[in-house]
Amino acid sequence: MNIIKLSHHEDFGHNWYVQVLFTKRWALFQCSVSWMDFPSWPYLQIKSGSGSVLSIIFWAYRFGLDIGIIERTWDWYRIDSGSYPS
Repeated sequence: MNIIKLSHHEDFGHNWYVQVLFTKRWALFQCSVSWMDFPSWPYLQIKSGSGSVLSIIFWAYRFGLDIGIIERTWDWYRIDSGSYPS
């Protein structure tokens, strides 16, 4: 089990990621904060199930926040490289 992982990705804006207490498949807590190049309408999504106990996504103008509690780990290869392998 890993304690913490931080990452930054830039593609049509800036995304900062953090995971706390995670394994290869599951994370106790993961969060991303985004500042995008293009504004959008406010958006809120709260869900449970389908790979997470609780997942909250919030977007307003250019700011985005994604919080996950006990959910599947994000694909760090995609986050670090910006794309999926061919």
